[in-house]
Amino acid sequence: MGKIKVGVVTARWNQEITSRLEEGAISYLESCEDVEIFAALVPGAVEIPLACQAFLDAGCDGVVALGVVIRGDTSHYDYVCNSVTDGVTRLMLDYKKPIGFGVLTTENEEQAFARAGGEHGNKGEEAAQVVMEMIGLTQEIPAAMKTAVMLAKKAPAKAAKKPAKAAAKTQKKKKKVRK
Repeated sequence: MGKIKVGVVTARWNQEITSRLEEGAISYLESCEDVEIFAALVPGAVEIPLACQAFLDAGCDGVVALGVVIRGDTSHYDYVCNSVTDGVTRLMLDYKKPIGFGVLTTENEEQAFARAGGEHGNKGEEAAQVVMEMIGLTQEIPAAMKTAVMLAKKAPAKAAKKPAKAAAKTQKKKKKVRK
C-alpha cells in the first residue's frame, strides 16, 4: 500500500492558539510511517469544512480540522460551533473518511491555551491520532468482513462433505451385512 495522505486544515482566527494545535498535529503525523502531510490555512472555523472537503476530493485518506471558537457576548459562538461541527460530521459520513475534530470550543482564552499544549494536552495532536486510528479501522473493518464472509461460505461446504462421507460409510456397512 502507498503512503497515507492526510490533510491538516487550520483556521487563522486565534492564530496564537491554532498554530500550537497545528504544531501538535503535524509533529504527530511526522512521527508516523508512510504518511504524506498536506496543510492549508483558512480564515476561520466556518471555512474548515470546505477545506476538508477539498482535501478529501483531492484524494486524502483523512483530514485533521483545527480551530478555536471562544465564547463571546453574542450568539455568534453557537452558530459558528454548530456550523463547523455539522459540516465536518456530514463530510465524514458522505465521504466515509475520518476527520479528526481539533476545533476547540471554549469559554475563554485560558481554556483554549490549556488545550493547545498546556495542562490539558494538545488537542491538535489528539485529533491527528484519531485520524490515523480511524484510517486504520476503516480499512480493517471491510477486510475483516470480507474474511468472515469467505470463511462462512467455506464452512457449509466442509459440513456438507461430512454427512456425505458418513452416509457412504453407512451404505458400505449395509453392503457388508448383506453378503
